Amino acid sequence: MKRTLVQFDDDTYRRLRERAFRQQRSMSALVRELVAQGLDEAAVRPRPTAIGQMQSVRAGRSRQDRLSPVSERHDQALAAALKP
Repeated sequence: MKRTLVQFDDDTYRRLRERAFRQQRSMSALVRELVAQGLDEAAVRPRPTAIGQMQSVRAGRSRQDRLSPVSERHDQALAAALKP
C-alpha cells in the first residue's frame, strides 16, 4: 500500500467524516473505497464519439475583461463571477 496526501475543502471533509462515523470505519478506508469505485466507473463509462456528446465543449467567445486571458486565469475569473 502507498501513502499519499489529499486535501479536501471543509464541506467535503465534514461529509467524509460524518459518513465514516455512520459506517463505523476510518476515513482512510472510506476514501480508498470511493476512489476505487470512481476508477471502476470511469473504466466502463462510454467515451464520447461526437462533439454533441461532449457536454462541456462549447464554441464561442467569452468576455475577457481585466482577467485576460481567461484560459490562464480561470480560477480568478470564476471567483470574480461568483462574488455576491
